[in-house]
Amino acid sequence: MQTHEIRERFTNHFVEAGHTPVPSAPLILDDPTLLFVNAGMVPFKPYFLGDQTPDFKNGTATSIQKCVRTLDIEEVGITTRHNTFFQMAGNFSFGQYFKEGAITHAWTLLTGAVEDGGLDLDPERLWVTVYLDDDEAASIWRDKIGIPEERIQRMGMEDNFWSMGIPGPCGPCSEIYYDRGPEYGVEGGPIADDNRYMEIWNLVFMESIRGEGDKKGNFEIVGELPQKNIDTGMGIERVACLLQGVDNVYETDLLRPVIDAAVELTGAKYDAGNKDNDVRFRVVADHARTGMMIILDGVTPSNEGRGYILRRLLRRIIRSARLLGATGPVMETLMNTIMDTMTPSFPEIADNRERILRVAVAEEKAFSKTLEAGTSRFDEAASAVSASGAKVLPGAQAFELHDTYGFPIDLTVEMAREAGLDVDMDAFNAAMQEQRERAKADNKAKKHRNVDESLYREWVDANPTEFVGYDQLTHDAKVIGLVRGGEKVGEVSQGDEVEVILDVTPMYAESGGQMADRGRLLMGETILNVNDVQRVGKKLWLHKATVQNGGLDLGSTVTAEVDGAWRHGARQAHSATHLIHAAIRQVLGPAAVQAGSLNKPGYLRFDFNYTDQLTDAQLQEIATITNQAVDADFAVNTIETSLDKAKEMGAMALFGESYGDTVRVVEIGGPFSVELCGGTHVEHASQIGPVAVLGESSVGSGARRIEAYSGMDSFKFLSKEAALASGLAAELKAPTEELPDRIAQLSERLRAAEKEIANLHRQQLLASTANLADEAQTVGEHRVVAKHLPEGITTGDLRTIANDLRGKLQAEDAVIVLLSQVDGKVSLAAAATQQAVQSGVKAGDLVKLIGQYVDGKGGGKPDLAQGTGANPAGIEDALRAVRESLAE
Repeated sequence: MQTHEIRERFTNHFVEAGHTPVPSAPLILDDPTLLFVNAGMVPFKPYFLGDQTPDFKNGTATSIQKCVRTLDIEEVGITTRHNTFFQMAGNFSFGQYFKEGAITHAWTLLTGAVEDGGLDLDPERLWVTVYLDDDEAASIWRDKIGIPEERIQRMGMEDNFWSMGIPGPCGPCSEIYYDRGPEYGVEGGPIADDNRYMEIWNLVFMESIRGEGDKKGNFEIVGELPQKNIDTGMGIERVACLLQGVDNVYETDLLRPVIDAAVELTGAKYDAGNKDNDVRFRVVADHARTGMMIILDGVTPSNEGRGYILRRLLRRIIRSARLLGATGPVMETLMNTIMDTMTPSFPEIADNRERILRVAVAEEKAFSKTLEAGTSRFDEAASAVSASGAKVLPGAQAFELHDTYGFPIDLTVEMAREAGLDVDMDAFNAAMQEQRERAKADNKAKKHRNVDESLYREWVDANPTEFVGYDQLTHDAKVIGLVRGGEKVGEVSQGDEVEVILDVTPMYAESGGQMADRGRLLMGETILNVNDVQRVGKKLWLHKATVQNGGLDLGSTVTAEVDGAWRHGARQAHSATHLIHAAIRQVLGPAAVQAGSLNKPGYLRFDFNYTDQLTDAQLQEIATITNQAVDADFAVNTIETSLDKAKEMGAMALFGESYGDTVRVVEIGGPFSVELCGGTHVEHASQIGPVAVLGESSVGSGARRIEAYSGMDSFKFLSKEAALASGLAAELKAPTEELPDRIAQLSERLRAAEKEIANLHRQQLLASTANLADEAQTVGEHRVVAKHLPEGITTGDLRTIANDLRGKLQAEDAVIVLLSQVDGKVSLAAAATQQAVQSGVKAGDLVKLIGQYVDGKGGGKPDLAQGTGANPAGIEDALRAVRESLAE
């Protein structure tokens, strides 16, 4: 039975039982606790927490959720039951059926006949486990289902009590196992051998809330959920493994074709007795699928967060393939293979095939260069460590591999482990501290607990805010909630910072890249300035405001008034973003799709997936197409329809967004631009005004950013640019259209003049120090020139002088050390002739020695090195130390 058929049977089984089918959410959700969705229940978490009331028919749902777990990435392929990407088929009950219902549903599907829609697993080979004291679940399995007592086993907190590993919903669970037979291990059930007895389904009886702690039960239960819920997860890949009669999840119809492709690419054999190679093949297959699915949902390789996970996965594929014997590119073949196997289950892959390939192949090209340089450097460092008898690669060398050669630290650790070495991670982390600072802002924004939205639940359930802002900028509204300092209050007064909840509002809440409206709430003498609007549960508008004058009581009627100028500018920018997106796709092709945006009055920022830097001609064409659309005065239409019909219209959806049954389509100029969007827009394209494209830049591997002004901000920018061009034209006495050529001529003349001045300066410098070679003194076995030169000579100049002196003294065993003081700092250079180097002198070591006295650093080759220092007072001591060192 193929994997896509297993998916269909699961969904059909629960739909026929009255469950609402819910499409898989993207791997990336707006959840501060997760990089990726890692469990089937994640999209339903607000319902389990009680923050929102589910509106599913019969209070039940079913889904097959895409999941990624990468905590134990080094274990991939070593065990044959786990993947980093997997499909979790689940059924969910929110206060409806509980243990008996969940157990019955699972058993019926697993053991039902194929002709009846079941999976036809042998009931005699199914075992179950329950939590230690869960007598209720045990009796259901025994008395209702008929499983013998000896095939029901009890396990503790670590095995049969479920949580997400963080504070949130939890509860005891019951797991279903399949006995694969004596060839896979010993008898005795899951307790005796969880390899022979493969877990295929976990039924979670969710009824509690856990606190801080770890996954092993070291946490306390801090409360009960508002209602008893069911969350189950059946592993699609594991069931496929059983129904297809293969040994492990890497040999099913989804992953085995990738292994076969890797065999062709590398020449190595799979399952031929080489365990290391088998692990590498599994790594290739697993990571190819996970990487492809992550790219599908809009992630591109980078050095932080999700992008770093993706980069790590792709680079492990490349390195594993090389260790298997691949000598050329592998990514295109592997990605095409995995896309072929996964498309029947995920049809959206077909529309994104070119983009996925572009991102993956670009990363392969970049990493190939890194591997060539970094691997050679690692081998040198590892050989030196091993030769010395040590077992630890110094942190400084690991940092050099990362900082200079772009080698990820996890790859260094992995290669060190293969060489029988450890890495001094404490020293590495200390060296990385400066780089870590760059990520602090992002880390501060990431919380590691669930956001408590229960405070707003009564409003989300009973009084969702009606948004009327598409058509109106002013509307009377009733104050149905006031929150101050995280607490509900009945009144607020002048100076208070407050969240105001209205039954109806014209104010747009921040969403889809568009910043929230600004405005006011008015009631007689009372004025509240609204500086932000946010949504809770996609239903409730929170107006974050300051009471400027008067006071406000719960139940009052106010006039909500949008700042018209703010809204006008925001609409212009958001509509301009749609035009730029359409223009980008015309110029660059369908692989260039949106990866994020920011729209605020007069300004837009648009991120899109594309690997190459745009040329000036491409950028100009995008700007031209955008402004042609403005000039054409395209009509802007909004249509509310079903998601399926929107897709039929060609509407583009954003990666990382989940959509309901009814969606809003924004159409500009018919087929010119059709996108799913909940933002506010102009009525006609001409209302956008001119769009000034400022430029484009990289925001990570495979991602570019275009910034632009719209409306009056664009006019002001273009006017300023025109005035600047006119001023330059007048100054250079040239027509504006000739400015580029004239400036290029002046730049060339300036470079020539600077070069001539530099040559003159060098000649003067060398002339002024021509006699230094005659001042060489004998120190030990060397002829030495060690001088503190006059103030103002830079490090580069010192290097020039030292190099010249080395040439004059090349017939001798000579060493040159020169220092100078520049703006309160120290510049220094050292050189050694070939004879001096052969006798053991290293210019770089001399620079490091000097650095100890002048608080400096530097380096270079044995024959020539340079550096800088911060303590001029130590110059004479440094020169003395150099002479003493050479004398020894």
